[in-house]
Amino acid sequence: MTALTGNTSTRPGRWAVVCVAQFVVVLDATIVTTALPRIGADLHFAAGTLPWVFTAYTIVLAGLLVLGGRTADVAGSRRVFRWGLGLFSAASLACALAWSPASLVVARLFQGAGAALLSPAALAALSDALPPDAARRALGWWTAAGAAGGASGWFVGGLITQVAGWRWVFAVNVPLGIVALLWSLRSLPSHGTTTRIATLDLPGACTATAGIGMTALGLSKVAGDPSAWTGWAALAIAVLLLLTFLRIERSSRQPLVPLGFARTPGVLGGNLTAAAVTGATSPAMVTVALYVQDTLRLPPALAGLIFPLFNLAVIGGSLLGPRVIHVLGVRRTLVIGFLGIAVGVLLLIPLPPQGLPLALLSSGFGVMGVGLGLASVASTTAGTAYVRQADRGLAAGVLNSSAQLGTSLGLALAGPVVAAGGPMTGYRTAYLLGVAVAVAGAVAGLTAPRSIRTGGELG
Repeated sequence: MTALTGNTSTRPGRWAVVCVAQFVVVLDATIVTTALPRIGADLHFAAGTLPWVFTAYTIVLAGLLVLGGRTADVAGSRRVFRWGLGLFSAASLACALAWSPASLVVARLFQGAGAALLSPAALAALSDALPPDAARRALGWWTAAGAAGGASGWFVGGLITQVAGWRWVFAVNVPLGIVALLWSLRSLPSHGTTTRIATLDLPGACTATAGIGMTALGLSKVAGDPSAWTGWAALAIAVLLLLTFLRIERSSRQPLVPLGFARTPGVLGGNLTAAAVTGATSPAMVTVALYVQDTLRLPPALAGLIFPLFNLAVIGGSLLGPRVIHVLGVRRTLVIGFLGIAVGVLLLIPLPPQGLPLALLSSGFGVMGVGLGLASVASTTAGTAYVRQADRGLAAGVLNSSAQLGTSLGLALAGPVVAAGGPMTGYRTAYLLGVAVAVAGAVAGLTAPRSIRTGGELG
């Protein structure tokens, strides 16, 4: 293993660049939601194909995150961070210049691939750039950046679409990417920690990527049409691919995911709760977005103005997370966070079919957002605290994959429910499903370590 060399200053400028990158990566998973109607009309998408603008990004992101994390471990976090940032920015420009449905979907695939390199490399670079105590504090900011990016997509997408047009939803990433790339030349260490192995486990990487990608694809198709055989066939193929992946890993001399990785304290609980956080909150937020536009008939920009309180609550909960963990421990923080999510989603159930219930929306968003922030920080802490330095990129990739799959699973459960029932009945049933997932997340949180002490000791 190559030792860390380079500047390990604790000044915010040394690690803020990776927080900015994480914000943009997560933002782009949701920012197109409110822009979809305009995109479909402008590029003449055929009926039923428009959701691919959203799912193309999340499928590739979920499928390649593990490989991206391992690549960061092997090639170095700073180098992979820049590769991913360059690919992401170039693909964003291609999205903005798209001239047909196919060109936009293909560009979104490459954008997801860039994000899959960028996101785990950013977390690994955070560990490389800072001493342990500063890295733990910075983790709260990194998690807040990602959570705020996902929460901001609804508002930012609607505002940009109405003011500047849907192409700027993608084009805005280009100057941000250039600035972040130049910033990283000065802020990230010259040499990060790397793992000395001869080659990547390409067979394992291919089967894991294909299995995760097919899982996301199958869930997306089932969410759109539960009666179609193609979605269930994709899920069946995903099971076979993931079983093949396990077989490859057992026989590989240099496995993509070491067989003992899941037995590392906190890894199982961290990943289960990462999936539950997004599985509970993503369907609730999508349902609210549908409610305010389809039922209350608000235009995109005005509808987007409803969401900033949620964004602020997520950021606040994420910044409070490290302090709450220090006082109560990881396990209790996870349980409290999920209970907050459950209560917040429950507060959305009485939303009326007319009027603008700002009080109900504000209370639900506030409680759910704080709970999401607390649970996200605790989940990331549990999933990375006891992982070997050489596997930090892998741990980040697995955590992010779990979060993306949680989103896909949550939408797969909520989508058919909303479509099958009447507008308000479907919405309320979807909220109840979100509450159930949050309760399951609280139970999963009991598998995490009670606390994490300085020096890597279990509490």
